[in-house]
Amino acid sequence: MKQATRITVEATANAPVSNVWKTWNTPADIMQWNSPDPSWHSPSSENDLRTGGKFKNRMEARDGSYGFDFEGTYDRVELHKEISYIMPDGRKAITLFTPEDNRTHIATTFDAETENDPEFQKQGWQAILDNFVKYVESTN
Repeated sequence: MKQATRITVEATANAPVSNVWKTWNTPADIMQWNSPDPSWHSPSSENDLRTGGKFKNRMEARDGSYGFDFEGTYDRVELHKEISYIMPDGRKAITLFTPEDNRTHIATTFDAETENDPEFQKQGWQAILDNFVKYVESTN
């Protein structure tokens, strides 16, 4: 079996790690920031943040042309430090939260899927992360 391409996206938020963690994991907040651009949105979010817990975020084009559930099962949750999960197709993603004074560095590494170009995937995940940073800074 071919080794999955691993992609990393990262950003730093001007917010303490406790705020970043809460905003990253609260469904009402996820629905506000979880989209790559204004033409997309997340109309629903469920999150059971614990090892063995599951999450499901609905992502849809605002024009109704396309939508999908982004979901997974957590295999590691370490408060304010790390979240790791496995997607239904077996791909893995890990997000690390690193406090830097009153800021937080966020880095997510994930296994690319095979349908879309890895650079396209990186741009999409980076756009969502950048949207998260804007949102958490506006609510901090």
